[in-house]
Amino acid sequence: MTKLAAGILIGIASLSGPMTAQTATPTTAPGASYVGPIVTKWGKAVTPENAWRSYPRPQLERPDWLNLNGSWDYAITKAAAAQPKKMDGKILVPFAVESKLSGVARKVLPNERLWYRRSFTVPATWKGKRTILHFGAVDYESQVFINGAPVGAHRGGSDPFSYDITEFLKSGANELVVHVSDPTSTGDQPRGKQTLDPQGIWYTAVTGIWQTVWLEAVPELYIKDVRATPDIDRGVVSVEVALNAASSGTDAVRLTASANGKVVASTLMRGNRSTTLAIPDARLWSPSDPFLYDLTAELVKIADLGVSSGRDARIAPHTTQEQNAYAAAKVQSEGGDKVKSYFGMRKISVGPNAQGRPVLLLNNKPLFQNGTLDQGWWPDGLLTPPSEEAARSDMVFLQKAGFNMLRKHIKVEPARYYYDADRLGMLIWQDMPSGSMADQSVRRQSDREATFSSTAMAEHQSELARMIGALRAFPSIVMWVTNNEGWGQYGARTMATLAKNMDPSRLVNAASGWMDVGDASSDIFDIHTYEEVPNTPVAHGPRALVVGEYGGVGLAVKGHLWFPDRDLKIYQVAQTPEDYLARYKRKFEEIIRQAKEAGVSAAVYTQTTDVESELNGLLTYDREVEKFPAATFSEIAQPLFDQK
Repeated sequence: MTKLAAGILIGIASLSGPMTAQTATPTTAPGASYVGPIVTKWGKAVTPENAWRSYPRPQLERPDWLNLNGSWDYAITKAAAAQPKKMDGKILVPFAVESKLSGVARKVLPNERLWYRRSFTVPATWKGKRTILHFGAVDYESQVFINGAPVGAHRGGSDPFSYDITEFLKSGANELVVHVSDPTSTGDQPRGKQTLDPQGIWYTAVTGIWQTVWLEAVPELYIKDVRATPDIDRGVVSVEVALNAASSGTDAVRLTASANGKVVASTLMRGNRSTTLAIPDARLWSPSDPFLYDLTAELVKIADLGVSSGRDARIAPHTTQEQNAYAAAKVQSEGGDKVKSYFGMRKISVGPNAQGRPVLLLNNKPLFQNGTLDQGWWPDGLLTPPSEEAARSDMVFLQKAGFNMLRKHIKVEPARYYYDADRLGMLIWQDMPSGSMADQSVRRQSDREATFSSTAMAEHQSELARMIGALRAFPSIVMWVTNNEGWGQYGARTMATLAKNMDPSRLVNAASGWMDVGDASSDIFDIHTYEEVPNTPVAHGPRALVVGEYGGVGLAVKGHLWFPDRDLKIYQVAQTPEDYLARYKRKFEEIIRQAKEAGVSAAVYTQTTDVESELNGLLTYDREVEKFPAATFSEIAQPLFDQK
């Protein structure tokens, strides 16, 4: 790196060399997806052998699994066409077909279908077990075949799903085929910032598999979910364990919580139930001390306690008596399913500060949440980070720059991302990916919400529920943002209430910016302000005040642009590094004033990195250049955390 007089860092790494999966040369050939001239250092190192190899579900980990990422066959056909006998070429999974790292970089239009094919062999050591096929995420509608037989279909671009494929397998090689269709911006489904015509704040469309595909071996009766919810006020963690089937009276789940290898609490419980573990003198999770407790759940055998769901049960099900009976039972044999998980003892709430204003509290104490709008897009992988290390690097930079929070903006990340956030101590506001047709976007001037079909409403609510279900085990997530700026805002109260009912342990932001719903369905009053000096949110009863978006100062760094030939001017554009820093400081100093004088308790700066047409990142899109050193941003932020 070299440093200019103004302090801006310019990467000296060459961007002209070939990548393993796809060259970095922009192309506009017929049917091609535009790919800019830049790539990340992590993207340059990607190969079919190292693409996303980490265990993909760290909140429910088993030892027997097989990663299916790597080189697959692909083809793009018209939607009405049958499965092609001859494929078009090779694609690198888990990167979307439009991306450089896929090795394809082709568009898939709404009237087309994307096909995947590969073979796999189940390990011999899995004999006698069931085989589960997992997809981290596929955008948008998919159908899966094993050896020519359909095993399942799924709608939704951001949530994990799986199938028990045991009955479809044969000895030796097995054929896996997936076909995908995606209406992208012609539909009203949740999709975030994807568009078929990328420009401005809208990005290149993504189609198909974009997270890890993997196999897992499980016994006949196995653990489907472990949900741990901390209660620091009571000094306990509530744990729910769901099984794949009904258990017998002799089946029990042994829960064990430990800290640094030392057992803190343990109990027996019945599956498909909830219980509590006492965590005495709990070490609380926070950005300054992101301590995590280990949690294991294992199926064991006990003596028959006379518990059943029938009328002849000696102990009624779903009662305290049942819970106590299982807790006192003796283990007779082990060796059933066992999973590893973890949890953090932390609490997020709204309460009064020293001046009596409602603010965001972490562990019952005010903590200003200083964040960035984090799009999570990459020049080489688009929606998929080029590697686990790459995704983590953004959070590491933000912490060095004085930020303790990020707003994951209308995108869901792979589970490993939240695992890293948990260990780094990064607070996350998780957005629900938005979706709508062109005339369904509510504007600032609107005084009523959009109208969606019953089918579309059901799809949005289902995807919100699936997102929360997949992510609520991660302690780093402290808020659900169920709608952004009126983009497809059809029932903000309904969506917020759904989130609250599913997960009362977190806060809900029902409408980030623009059309506020104005009632108890939202814990937050949130404004977006891109003025040179940010506006101040006004008091709204018991709700915490936040600036959900501000900033947007752009600075172009030659040699690190996705569209080097476009005149890109969004929000404010600085002409020099000095101008950039002055504008940034002016905005940030106003946020500091609002925090100290108006009770504002969080602010989200736009944004972590440049993205395609947007040049308002603290980092360039390829992450090669810090527009000012992280230490400079941290120094500017420090007054937010000084004692008042």
